[in-house]
Amino acid sequence: MHSPHTDPVRRSRLRRLREAALARHVAARLPIGFTGRWTHRDWAHASLLGCMGVLVATIAPGMDAAMRPDMKMHAPRAASISIPLPLPRTATASEATPHWQVVNVRKGQTLSGLFAAMGVSPAGLQVLLKHPGARADLTHLSPGTELAIDAKPDGTLQGLRFPRDQGKVQLTLDGGKVTEQLVPQDVDTRTVVLSGTVGRDLRASARSAGLTRQNFEEMTDEIFKYDIDFESDLHAGDRFSVVVDQTWKDGQLVDTSPVLAAAFTVDGETHTGFRYTRDGKPEYFTADGRSLKRPFIRMPIPYARLTSGFGNRMHPILGRMRMHKGLDYAAPIGTPIMAAGDARVKSVGQVHGYGNTVELDHGHGQTTFYAHMSRYAHIHAGERIPQGTVIGYVGSTGMSTGPHLHYEFRINGVYRNPLTVTMAPPEPLNGAALADFRGETRRAMAKIRTVEKIIYPDMTRVAAIDAKQTKKG
Repeated sequence: MHSPHTDPVRRSRLRRLREAALARHVAARLPIGFTGRWTHRDWAHASLLGCMGVLVATIAPGMDAAMRPDMKMHAPRAASISIPLPLPRTATASEATPHWQVVNVRKGQTLSGLFAAMGVSPAGLQVLLKHPGARADLTHLSPGTELAIDAKPDGTLQGLRFPRDQGKVQLTLDGGKVTEQLVPQDVDTRTVVLSGTVGRDLRASARSAGLTRQNFEEMTDEIFKYDIDFESDLHAGDRFSVVVDQTWKDGQLVDTSPVLAAAFTVDGETHTGFRYTRDGKPEYFTADGRSLKRPFIRMPIPYARLTSGFGNRMHPILGRMRMHKGLDYAAPIGTPIMAAGDARVKSVGQVHGYGNTVELDHGHGQTTFYAHMSRYAHIHAGERIPQGTVIGYVGSTGMSTGPHLHYEFRINGVYRNPLTVTMAPPEPLNGAALADFRGETRRAMAKIRTVEKIIYPDMTRVAAIDAKQTKKG
């Protein structure tokens, strides 16, 4: 079969139609009353129409071919769009993997409320609570407790992790069955130095440096309480460094040890202390093994202000000269009062003019007396207490013009000035004990030396000399 645009008869017919159309267009453009003589304008119109005719003759066959494609070409194809059909859903590898979300329990929040907030079905929680021991753990969660919850996208609970004393516990649900396992924790202990300057507030500076409350009290109330008056000796530029062991679990700080070593520089003079256990009791020593502990605390109230010294004075209430047999320390009501030394409680009760009082017997004829207390601590007569034990709280009972502590020190019944009386210090470390002290405190000494650039004596040489002297003795 011949293609329409290649048939001679067909081509001849199309040509005649084009010529007729061109003639009609030209005739339509001729002016009425045409005499057979063309003007310049007529010739311009004729040329334009001729060009249009040529263009039509050239384009028409192609358009005809496009409108009537060759029968030998490929058959027309239908257009198609790919539409995915819904298939049965199967769990992907990522969905099969546990998705642990870590949350912290807020104050007043219950576990069921926490699950509801996370979109977790309560049915799994009821199954967990039936597991032995789980109810006791999960119904007494403290605010801030960290939990890890594994749940499917539809809210089905698959697992729960929570802390116990021995570490984290994981409960896994498989249908109605619960399995329990202890989750290994990444535990890391680091020996660190926490340093800072006194600034405007020593307590705030210590907290900013990372010291715990216990560390701060060890530094001020145990290590340096005999050598530094933290009320009047300090200046803003004085500095401190404290060595502690920090325990980290899963990247979180969970525990800080007591102070292993400390250095405090006041007016250019550096005081140091190192923790060591002697006769089963931890103490603090200088680098050469001298104990920092004294038989008596210079001030039984931390940060107190001395308002009246020892000796004759005009009594503020009686209005006459009278012997003041102790020291007066002004402090806010409720300030803790500490035992000045290791002692047996001799008496607890009221004494005329002194109000609420406590008397301690330290042995060897030495006693201390504390008066004007607002209340007593949990102590009773005959009880043995160590130095630093809180025995009562500052008040204004008895003959008192304001809240303060009246503190007396006696030796064999004779009143002595607590600030000037000299007491023999504890025996220093020597021989094998000194060598052991050196070995145990080596890490802390190195840390302090690095930060504070302190030069310590050659402890090995000191230990050898002491050992030689002990052998001779």
